[in-house]
Amino acid sequence: MRFSDRYPIIVTPKKDECRDFWVAQLGFSVGFDSTWFCWLTAEDGSASIAFMTPDHPSAPPGPEAFGGKGMCFELQVEDATAAHDELKGRGLEPGYPLTDEPFGQRRFGFADPSGLWVDVVEQVEPQAGFWDKYMV
Repeated sequence: MRFSDRYPIIVTPKKDECRDFWVAQLGFSVGFDSTWFCWLTAEDGSASIAFMTPDHPSAPPGPEAFGGKGMCFELQVEDATAAHDELKGRGLEPGYPLTDEPFGQRRFGFADPSGLWVDVVEQVEPQAGFWDKYMV
């Protein structure tokens, strides 16, 4: 199977607020926008995300409005410290502070207006021996 794109669709009554947040805070561009659906993409095309209102008849079967639990959108970056400073400079206050994790990530996180948790991650060296107990 060959994909032309792949992205989650977050079903939320806050479609416009999410669009505005992702554009203003994360620099995504609007590829498509209507009253009920918007598709956004990162400037370099490396990531996409969409938001859909829960009341449109084209909604896929099953998804109720997203409640903010059970999903994390991972944004991997080369420099989490620089990304953190840039977003703080735009007025975004992370819900999880910039942290060096023992398992080998420098990360911080925040929720968008839909409640979607966004985890911004840089891969770094784990603490010596951290993964030993998990390897078979």
